[in-house]
Amino acid sequence: MTESFQTPSATSIAAGVRDGSQSAADVIDAAIGAVEAREGELNAYNLVLADDARTAAAAIDQKIAAGETVGPLAGVPVAIKDNMCTTGVATTCSSKILEGWVPPYSATVVERLAAAGAVMVGKTNLDEFAMGSSTENSAFGPSKNPHDITKVPGGSSGGSAATVGAGAVPVSLGSDTGGSIRQPASLCGVVGVKPTYGMVSRYGLIAFASSLDQIGPFTTTVADAALVLEVIGGHDPRDSTSIPEPMPNLTEALGKGVDGLRIGIISELSGDPSLGSVEGIAPDVAARAAAAAAALEAAGASIEHVSIPSSVHGLPAYYLIAPAEASSNLARYDGVRYGLRSDGPNALAMNAASRTEGFGEEVKRRIMLGTYALTSGYYDAYYGQAQKVRTLMIDEFNAHYQNFDLLLSPTSPTTAFELDAKTADPMTMYVNDVCTIPSNLTGQPAMSVPFGVGDDGMPVGVQVLAPMMGEATMFRAAAVLEEAARV
Repeated sequence: MTESFQTPSATSIAAGVRDGSQSAADVIDAAIGAVEAREGELNAYNLVLADDARTAAAAIDQKIAAGETVGPLAGVPVAIKDNMCTTGVATTCSSKILEGWVPPYSATVVERLAAAGAVMVGKTNLDEFAMGSSTENSAFGPSKNPHDITKVPGGSSGGSAATVGAGAVPVSLGSDTGGSIRQPASLCGVVGVKPTYGMVSRYGLIAFASSLDQIGPFTTTVADAALVLEVIGGHDPRDSTSIPEPMPNLTEALGKGVDGLRIGIISELSGDPSLGSVEGIAPDVAARAAAAAAALEAAGASIEHVSIPSSVHGLPAYYLIAPAEASSNLARYDGVRYGLRSDGPNALAMNAASRTEGFGEEVKRRIMLGTYALTSGYYDAYYGQAQKVRTLMIDEFNAHYQNFDLLLSPTSPTTAFELDAKTADPMTMYVNDVCTIPSNLTGQPAMSVPFGVGDDGMPVGVQVLAPMMGEATMFRAAAVLEEAARV
């Protein structure tokens, strides 16, 4: 395993900056140095904003010197996935079709981080338009796993996971459509949270699949994840799907433990064939999930296996719904309004040439899948059926949450795999999302918590799932798992 830096937590950095024991300028200098020291091998960033970050840090130090109030993330270095709009800073979605595009506005989450005193140090690499599970689909080259650069960091938020996993920055943001925060968090050994759909504003997030996309944090600690989610979450009138409720106090929930909680291990995702588990979940990963369940039981939770048959249908349903929505969302990239424009003898030829040249193979594959599923004569057979499965999953998960406070599973079926190992077979790659997709289809929250390593010494994450707006309880369990993993 490659040696990584050990960055302080966001909570401790902000406390030190606020009390004057360290300057934001020094913190940002150290973070930029750590980023640049490993960027040549990790390719975690599409753009490093060293000068802008130093200017922002100096402004924070000036506020503190003047006795002004600074936010809960004062001076904390953060990295932003390059599918979130940033005023005056290129936002590419790791696609040639948007290369060099500079948005005139920032995403709500970017604004809220800045208002809290966080300092953006760069835009991170991703699978093009967030379509992938390995960050090998980027137009700007693959990112690498910080623990072993011959392996993938997961995807699609691989750059965001890799830079936190490397210890370069304590916080980054990713987006999660089918597991794109939780799966790379697992593979890179960091905390990754997919909140309740609508808890965090999607305003300024470049859409992949609008009914599934959700923004969330990567952090090195559960406490940091709670703090960052409190900062970026909450109602936003600019997002019509934003939940009009205040953010729950997640930080306050961390020390409450799990005594008395009822937690179900999803049999179909347990890795145990005798319980009807899907194939492909590695024994070493299943063993870590079982150990996590034992740790929660030792801390006072009641644990039992629970069968959720619809969970195994999430994969095929997702790969009809998500491409269908992508087909619609990506129709706007036509070579006319913004982005890449290729020459052609007429508008139709220009449009086709722009999209052919601008989109990568995986994006083209998903656009074609989605367009086919929405075609007259096939809509009811494919897209309509997938939506019925989605409704079945929502009903079934909600029914089980009447009896359980939380659910548990592995996050990813395996530890990080070798670069190029699965690129030739899309179906093999898609199976990486089998454990994470259900929470996107149901809209419910889930998070990955590091819980030891597999037989190859690479990180393993355990997934904690919760009902809608159940983040506070979810974080209680995550804090217990984090403490147990240290033992």
